[in-house]
Amino acid sequence: MTTPTPPAAKAKEPLGARAGRYTRRTWLYTWVTMLVLSLVAIVILIAQNTRSVRVGWILGHSTISLVYLVLVAVVLGWILGIATSVLFRRRTRRL
Repeated sequence: MTTPTPPAAKAKEPLGARAGRYTRRTWLYTWVTMLVLSLVAIVILIAQNTRSVRVGWILGHSTISLVYLVLVAVVLGWILGIATSVLFRRRTRRL
């Protein structure tokens, strides 16, 4: 009668695969940490800038709350960043 081998001994993960998995996990945690810190910074900026300011546009001036101005700048920057990334990815893709 043969003795069964434990499951851990059968499927041993190669060292390169394990290192790759840990590297991906580390980058994931790094990106999540950076995202959370960015969101905290945005919330702090919004909380500290509640007064109204006069904004000059191309065709005139208006008064707007600084909170909304910060939010519009954040969203616009995010959208432009995504658009730039898509554009560069499309232009550098191999044919």
